Amino acid sequence: MEDNTLFDQIGGRPVLEKVHKVFYDKIYEHPWLRKYFEHIKQELIENQQTDFMVSNMGGGKIYSGALPKNGHRHMFITEELFEVRAKLLEDSLKECHVSEEHISRWLRIDGAFKKSLVKSRLEDCEKRFFTDDILNFPKP
Repeated sequence: MEDNTLFDQIGGRPVLEKVHKVFYDKIYEHPWLRKYFEHIKQELIENQQTDFMVSNMGGGKIYSGALPKNGHRHMFITEELFEVRAKLLEDSLKECHVSEEHISRWLRIDGAFKKSLVKSRLEDCEKRFFTDDILNFPKP
């Protein structure tokens, strides 16, 4: 019996790891997005994102980090910033030869978190910890 989860259909964890490597290479090179990741090791964020998507694609509940809303509440993520990130993800999926059908499903899952991430006002941000800075970088 074939497993119908997106996780299995795309080829499991190795495909997610490959996509996230390409994706975060793009993010860490991007003049705007990279500012949000200056103090985070790329390998760490790649692993977290892979675990998160494994859990959201039917590969088992292995993600143990913060939910998107809590993990990003100190970041002023605008609609435009979210769309720039979404385009980099789509480009990465295509570069890794993920099928159009699976790209569409992957982006739908990723986009489902948009409402919990995007903020219309800087005042909607809040620190996670006392030592946090509110991350807000103007578009270069």
